[in-house]
Amino acid sequence: MNKTAVILINTGTPDSPATPDVRRYLKEFLGDGRVISIPSLPRKILVNGIIVPFRAPKSSKLYQKVWTEKGSPLLWISESLKDKLQQQLGNEYDVLLAMRYGNPSLTRALETAKGNKNRQIVLVPLFPQYASSTTGSILSKAFSQISSWNNIPKVTAVDAFYDHESFISCFADKIKEMDHQSYDHILFTYHSLPLKHLRDTHNQQDCTKFNCKELITKDNQFCYQAHCYETSRLLAKKLGIKTEQYTVCFQSRFSKNWLSPFADKVVKEQAKKGNKKLLVASPSFVTDCLETIVEIGIEYKEVFLSNGGQLLTYTPSLNDSDKWVSALTKIITEK
Repeated sequence: MNKTAVILINTGTPDSPATPDVRRYLKEFLGDGRVISIPSLPRKILVNGIIVPFRAPKSSKLYQKVWTEKGSPLLWISESLKDKLQQQLGNEYDVLLAMRYGNPSLTRALETAKGNKNRQIVLVPLFPQYASSTTGSILSKAFSQISSWNNIPKVTAVDAFYDHESFISCFADKIKEMDHQSYDHILFTYHSLPLKHLRDTHNQQDCTKFNCKELITKDNQFCYQAHCYETSRLLAKKLGIKTEQYTVCFQSRFSKNWLSPFADKVVKEQAKKGNKKLLVASPSFVTDCLETIVEIGIEYKEVFLSNGGQLLTYTPSLNDSDKWVSALTKIITEK
């Protein structure tokens, strides 16, 4: 049977929380020109000479907090998702898992599809909102590798699905499971990006010119910030909450020149306002990982409690839930 290959692709994870493995992972990740968008030589000096030597030991300690007996949650949850999706899609598909950085590698997954002589390859970057540093990087690498093949099958990419009804319904159901109406406020937090990446989206013009916080148009259809705010509006509508009942913010920043408002500051502000119960959901992650389990579940919780809050609850991501498998199946088969 001539099958279709479906390749699920996420950012990646170190092979272990040990500093050498974290260092290797960070070098590959931060060495990507779409992640740190400066010329190659300065980027190499910055990453290998400054960032990685200082960051690797610190990141190693954080990965130790998230590591389980099964290994990296991002990896083993993704493997479970792959297996469930294979069962859902059936024998006409070969479902593969890949990471943009680290293992299992995207290169190996593509070579497996090539060896299987799949009639079609469907690339599925697991990022609801588009960004050049995530979906863009994945597609660039995949197309570059495929372009060198002698026999090129039909290749399809699942693009941003932040506004897909199945994704919104699935994530909204996760939030409802947390009894969201019993909280004083809800935070929708997304991974931050350098402001330069947003300007690059708009030919070096600022997002304010395109009303990216207000609506999606042909002028900002690839804007990450626009996607995040639209995701939040769609979730709020599905949840039946008003604008004043939630805040959009951005986490995991590297510097002050990243997309804000910064989530850690918003968490502190909510506590100072007198809100005692805070529910946090992160619709930019479909799989729980370091940024959700540690950054939100541990660090933000400490910030909230130390500033007068009483309860901060993180909404688990979609992970390998049956509802997400069904929703993802619909998103893929529509392609």
